[in-house]
Amino acid sequence: MIEMENVTKRYGDQVAIDGLNLVVKKGEILGFLGPNGAGKSTAMNILTGYISATDGNVRIDGIDILENPEAAKKKIGYLPEIPPLYLDMTIEEYLKFVHKIKKVKSDRIEASMTRIMSLVKILDVRGRLIKNLSKGYKQRVGLAQALVGDPEVLVLDEPTVGLDPKQIIEIRNLIQKIGKTCTIILSSHILSEVSAICHRVIIINKGKIVASGTPQELAKKANNSNKVLLRVKGAKQDVCKRIKALEEVRLVKEEGVHELGTVDLLVEAKNDLDIRETLFVSLSQAGFIILMMKSKEIDLEEIFLDVTTSNKGGNM
Repeated sequence: MIEMENVTKRYGDQVAIDGLNLVVKKGEILGFLGPNGAGKSTAMNILTGYISATDGNVRIDGIDILENPEAAKKKIGYLPEIPPLYLDMTIEEYLKFVHKIKKVKSDRIEASMTRIMSLVKILDVRGRLIKNLSKGYKQRVGLAQALVGDPEVLVLDEPTVGLDPKQIIEIRNLIQKIGKTCTIILSSHILSEVSAICHRVIIINKGKIVASGTPQELAKKANNSNKVLLRVKGAKQDVCKRIKALEEVRLVKEEGVHELGTVDLLVEAKNDLDIRETLFVSLSQAGFIILMMKSKEIDLEEIFLDVTTSNKGGNM
């Protein structure tokens, strides 16, 4: 559905995007991540046709966005970080205006407006001025304008920024519902939201893709060292001394006390070793009782930091 082929964007001597290659399949929800200045916003602006690439090609459903921009853009709905709302209009007036801009046939506008407002749950406030709406409702109106014209591709830039936890859950559920009939690219700094919503994640840094895959695949690739969470019954100093004496152990970190007379530890092994059996045998021989032992799952936040730090190189 979306193809970015060897896309490069330069501003003078500054390279914002460097040979970016990206394919998004129909019906996929893709998380698009990157630190500030990584080129993420530039890539999204190129994808939506807002700016042109210096080199490379962008195709939406096989249509080149530069050769046939009107046909390509008809397939795209875009919600920028700050929704493009006219605050002195009512929701109904605004959406009617957007329908006309997007050249929706006049005999279809009313039915389309009702369907979209019902989908994003703003039908009951359709007559209210946009400036009087809460942040959550304004975000819903922004999402509604992106859905006008039944786009096959939806690009969402920070759709949950500034929302409270209840509003975030509502927008998340809405995106998942829309994703059943639409290809979605979602940019967000709330990495837990990306993990919950997206089928696949792309992380961009310094204009290049440095990681790509499902959150589970990225965690597996990032897990260069085996990390084990332990809860052991015994004195903290004695337990730590026993574990640190093991040749296979790189790091022992205290994780607090959650049960009386126990200690929780994070143990990291050398050279991606599985040290669970070694830990079990060593601690048992020393008379310590292991109440919990499990491999630590690396979350998306850790992966993001790992692949975007300045001393990292290569792709995942």
